Amino acid sequence: MTELVEHGQLYIGGELTDPLGQEVIEVVSPHTEEVIGRVPHASRGDVDRAVAVARAAFDDGPWPRLSLDERIAVVTRIKDGIALRHEEIARVISSENGSPYSWAVLAQALGAMMVWDAAITVARGFTFEERRDGVLGKLLVRREPVGVVAAVVPWNVPQFVAAAKLAPALLAGCPVILKPSPESPLDAYLLGEIAREAGLPEGVLSILPADREVSEYLVGHPGVDKVSFTGSVPAGKRVMEVAARHLTRVTLELGGKSAAVVLPDADVATAVAGIVPAAWMNNGQACVAQTRVLVPRARYDAYADAFAAAAAALVVGDPLDPATQVGPLVAERQQRRNLDYIRVGQEEGAKILTGGGRPAGLDRGWYVEPTLFGDVDNSMRIAREEIFGPVVCLLPYTDEADAVRIADDSDYGLSGSVWTADIEHGIDIARRVRTGTYSVNTFSLDMLGPFGGYKNSGLGREFGPEGFGEYLEHKMIHLPAGWEA
Repeated sequence: MTELVEHGQLYIGGELTDPLGQEVIEVVSPHTEEVIGRVPHASRGDVDRAVAVARAAFDDGPWPRLSLDERIAVVTRIKDGIALRHEEIARVISSENGSPYSWAVLAQALGAMMVWDAAITVARGFTFEERRDGVLGKLLVRREPVGVVAAVVPWNVPQFVAAAKLAPALLAGCPVILKPSPESPLDAYLLGEIAREAGLPEGVLSILPADREVSEYLVGHPGVDKVSFTGSVPAGKRVMEVAARHLTRVTLELGGKSAAVVLPDADVATAVAGIVPAAWMNNGQACVAQTRVLVPRARYDAYADAFAAAAAALVVGDPLDPATQVGPLVAERQQRRNLDYIRVGQEEGAKILTGGGRPAGLDRGWYVEPTLFGDVDNSMRIAREEIFGPVVCLLPYTDEADAVRIADDSDYGLSGSVWTADIEHGIDIARRVRTGTYSVNTFSLDMLGPFGGYKNSGLGREFGPEGFGEYLEHKMIHLPAGWEA
């Protein structure tokens, strides 16, 4: 049995503080179904306290008034602390959400460190103030921190997403209230320890694990200037609605139903080897997962056989076993959701090529077999709705125009890829598909470029100078005629 991890206090303004309420969040292992941790459930009163200290830190504290180099020094220590403890962070996240440990080391922990590092690079090269020649005279254009930020992060990649919000916000000079998911609050305590040791000033970071009701209270708090949210489309719409009451700025990174387009000239083995990890990554619990695979109708059987064999060969099991490639889903509700979609897909007429149920010998834990559906039409629910699990659709297309049409025929537009022997032609396809992130003959998410979605996949961007700018306001200062610096 895994040792129980218990935290009795909340991080409020960087200090461990007794919660005002008595509610507790129990963290349950998706592998054993046993309670592995307990943390306080933040109350509305705790939110009020966190907002108050963040407001004081922004309005009167040193953090926004430090030089950029001084802020970079503190954030660099946070990045280095994550690097030092990356294996511990990966183990904790795997225990919380079922992410395979080998993937968690690379994407959950070291990936988060890379996000912090990239944000530092962006900040060093960012133009915070510039002089312009205006129509009516000289101008001084400034970028100033937006204010108190509420960062609401999901359970699937908690440290990675937290870094995507915290790193640019802190570097811009903004205090942050981090709201982890109830399913994955334990790793946030590690981040709190690291940030505290790095020397963040009082009030600059609070960490409040809570459910939807308290999260909504935070999002709608009049003391919050900016909300950065990652999660589902329905939740994102609600965040936008609540934040609109105070015209609070929002960034929304929401769902996806991304298409990997395999062109007729692609090599079967190369395409399968590249797409399978991108389709079933993190047990399929990834908004950018390539969950619709589009293949030429003329070569459909060859691709169906190759993808089915590769999916069937994925190692399913204990997420802490380094050999595991697909672990359990985060919660019983997610397992039930995936099994329901598998039933729906069969009722719609799609054919299960591999998987379709619980893995043999894993009667305990919230497991679902890596499942591949064939004979899928893009009008089916399994092709249109985000399943968020190890269920992937194989769709045939007639010609290139049909492939682009199918890829674009979605309410989402977050990610995608194209696989071809002609890279220039692949780039042309990338230009035609309406989605925020696209890859040619690979799958990647680069932290120095803008990441975000078209359509229902969100608003705004994370990463790169575009994402950094989401935490800044723009000010125009008119200078008197004849004045020269």
